[in-house]
Amino acid sequence: MSHRLVVIGAGYAGLPAAKRLARKLSRSDATVTLVNASDRFVERVRLHQLAAGQRLAAPSLRQQLSGTSARLVVGRVTAIDPIRRTVCTDAAPREIGYDTLVYAVGSQARLDDVPGAVEHADAVADLERATRLRHRIAGIASGGTVAVVGGGLTGLEIASELAESYPELRVRLLTGASDVGTGLAPRARAHLRRALDRLDVSVHTGTVVAAVREDGLDTRDGTSFAADAVVWATGFRAPELARAAGFATDESGRMLVDATLRSVSHPEVYAVGDAAAGVSAGGAPSRMSCQTALPMGRGVADVVAARLAGREPGPVRIGYAFTNISLGRHDGVVQFTHADDRPRRFVLTGRAAAAFKEVVVRSTVGSGSRGEPGGDEPDS
Repeated sequence: MSHRLVVIGAGYAGLPAAKRLARKLSRSDATVTLVNASDRFVERVRLHQLAAGQRLAAPSLRQQLSGTSARLVVGRVTAIDPIRRTVCTDAAPREIGYDTLVYAVGSQARLDDVPGAVEHADAVADLERATRLRHRIAGIASGGTVAVVGGGLTGLEIASELAESYPELRVRLLTGASDVGTGLAPRARAHLRRALDRLDVSVHTGTVVAAVREDGLDTRDGTSFAADAVVWATGFRAPELARAAGFATDESGRMLVDATLRSVSHPEVYAVGDAAAGVSAGGAPSRMSCQTALPMGRGVADVVAARLAGREPGPVRIGYAFTNISLGRHDGVVQFTHADDRPRRFVLTGRAAAAFKEVVVRSTVGSGSRGEPGGDEPDS
């Protein structure tokens, strides 16, 4: 009987894992099945552009898998049964058996952190929410107010993109930190501030949101902000699938793995990308990012292929080279880093940074001219 490899999730980690596994195991009797909710690849790092009214490519997963033996199953995974070693989906086939499972389900917005966020806030963490935000922004673009909560990379990018795309839209950025771009070199932080000023984004530092209302939000210090839309960009958490199945997870729902990305509780299961609690260079937890997901996806394929061949693999090394922040379509910041994510002194800003990030994004799996143009209503 052939060895059944199942990969859940076709994002920046899952898709390269499935493709690499199919190539490495092409001469064996193993089968590779990729399960994803859509038949299209979602360029998640561009969802802030989608929310700001821009058109995105929607690459076909079947086209991405062409030339490999990997099979695509389109369906949303609803549960994992580690006893029977099956994956349950909401479409045919309802159950998919596995001998080895690669868990690559990504992450989602932390909307349940404060009261009212689930009911009244939007996000750009997934295609459905980003599309909904797109329509909401279009309805208030000629003079409305949007409050972006979170001063990290996601908050900076969506605030800048909205302000550039809709000059009449009033954009507020609220962060609990003392400044924007904390953790970056001083030159990078200074450029962020200048760019936000140029785009007329109102920045409120040291501001912690306590509740979200239909017409705005309240902060811990008692201040209220009126807003026609609230965008929640305070961080991410993994879906509940792993925890519900009984796998060992951390407080964010990410699967706990060893240095080879293997589950510490279930040796037939591996986790990659945002859904994995990996360890980066220097011993710090891996951060949720495309820069982490891509090498994890490639690395787990090498690990699984080695073990199926009877060899013990080495650790999957997770390191960093830079942090990219787009500030609209023609400006940005590239903070170059050490492998452990500490910032170097070298920073790229302005149009050069925007061009650099565009090259990086186009080079990722699923990007570029191979994708088919998406319309105003992307597949979801």
